[in-house]
Amino acid sequence: MKKALITGITGQDGSYLAEFLLGKDYEVYGLIRRSSSFNTGRIDHVYKDPHEPSRRLQLLYGDLSDSSCLTSIINRIQPDEIYNLGAQSHVRVSFDAPEYTADIVGVGAIRLLEAVRNCGVRPRFYQASSSEMFGKVMEVPQTEKTPFYPRSPYAAAKVFAYWAAVNYRESYDMFACNGILFNHESPRRGETFVTRKITRAATRIKLGLQNKLFLGNLDAKRDWGYAKEYVEAMWLMLQQDHPDDYVLATGETHSVREFLEEAFSYLDLNYQDHVEIDPRYYRPAEVDLLIGDASKAKKQLGWTPKTTFRELVRIMVDADLKLAEREKSSGGRISN
Repeated sequence: MKKALITGITGQDGSYLAEFLLGKDYEVYGLIRRSSSFNTGRIDHVYKDPHEPSRRLQLLYGDLSDSSCLTSIINRIQPDEIYNLGAQSHVRVSFDAPEYTADIVGVGAIRLLEAVRNCGVRPRFYQASSSEMFGKVMEVPQTEKTPFYPRSPYAAAKVFAYWAAVNYRESYDMFACNGILFNHESPRRGETFVTRKITRAATRIKLGLQNKLFLGNLDAKRDWGYAKEYVEAMWLMLQQDHPDDYVLATGETHSVREFLEEAFSYLDLNYQDHVEIDPRYYRPAEVDLLIGDASKAKKQLGWTPKTTFRELVRIMVDADLKLAEREKSSGGRISN
């Protein structure tokens, strides 16, 4: 039975990846940070499954800021695969906490790679890279050969981690891959991210639990896919004969405004009646357009996205409508 270690297992991608690997009969270990409250909601349905007596999913306390802890965990587990998904992943927040973001996103990747090297194990390593690295894009669409032009502390830290993975691959013959994922969403997306913020608010407005939605730049364009599909490609990268780097994207771009229109109209609402612009949500440096070309992933991994933009929005709205209905039935109050 293969063993996999996932950092960021409690996040959107980590939870879907854990499900996927368990379905492949892996033994899965997840790195979680110590907190005064439980933050395992996305994985509780598998972690606490009474029909899983073998406990093939185990959670371990640790942090990407603690190299000795990472070394100890890798020595103990001896994983076959490592998926580094852990991060301070909110781009706007990275402007407010740049040093912390750089430490966890950038230096954290180096700590993990060094832990692997020092332990003398030979796991296959996946580094979660980001389309935000392209930033002020140098060409359209973006491919694995497009130069990076990061426009946030988060993106700059991701560029550092990307090149760290490449360097360890070339310097130490490590099987290290970068997945350059364009925006990928789901009902498990955090509520502070714009897509989930929209679907959460739209459904609450529909049920009278909320009046207004405050957003920033509605004209930013992104390549939006379904997160549940993207984790399979992460796994596929580590099953190849040779390590490489891959763009994962749909090849379509849609604006935040289009996402709003699709979500609100699906609920028979007009977003213009409820959305207000708040300058606090603007980034100091904006990324105007992202659209990826995943031809390499299609050719070498056999991977293609299947869920359309409209289907993705509706999957998220349907899930959040159920959440809002539960909220209303439990006595939710109208708020802004």
